[in-house]
Amino acid sequence: MFSLNSLRKTRFAAGYVLGTAIFLVLMPFGLYKISELDQYFCGFVLIKHIFFRFLVAGLFFFTGSLFMLWSNIYLFIRGRGGPAEGFGLEVSPRTSKLVASGPYRYTRNPMVFGAFCLYISITLMLNSPSGLLGLCILLLLVFLYLKISEEKRLSRDFGEEWIKYKKKTPMIFPCKFQRAGT
Repeated sequence: MFSLNSLRKTRFAAGYVLGTAIFLVLMPFGLYKISELDQYFCGFVLIKHIFFRFLVAGLFFFTGSLFMLWSNIYLFIRGRGGPAEGFGLEVSPRTSKLVASGPYRYTRNPMVFGAFCLYISITLMLNSPSGLLGLCILLLLVFLYLKISEEKRLSRDFGEEWIKYKKKTPMIFPCKFQRAGT
């Protein structure tokens, strides 16, 4: 028979497996499939020179990987929970305290920022205008989801602390970098 603790650990691991499957397998595959629509863009390319395209894509890939790993580890250690919740379904334990330091001092959603950097790198490697258009649509949908669902939950869970954090920290894209301790 499973104990409550082992059930939580299993659910937590399942959340990460599901998240990895969605964000690091299905989404990149979707971008690849969307790039098949590039024929309708009449030869338009995002970055013509291959060296420059690889360089820019590599910078986005590095930044995205850094933010995704850093934010997941930081949330697990500091928040004592995980990010695996979607559409009201809790897969992993919710964070027990608001995390506003580490990668969370630059953006309220560093995992989302990291994922979009990774997706932009894939789109650049594919040199896909249709992939870029798809990412813009996805960004709008993610923004709406965060506003409608996640931010309401965080407001309920953390109250005034969340409101203060929300006022000083950008939603997805870091606009300014603060020094540690500020």
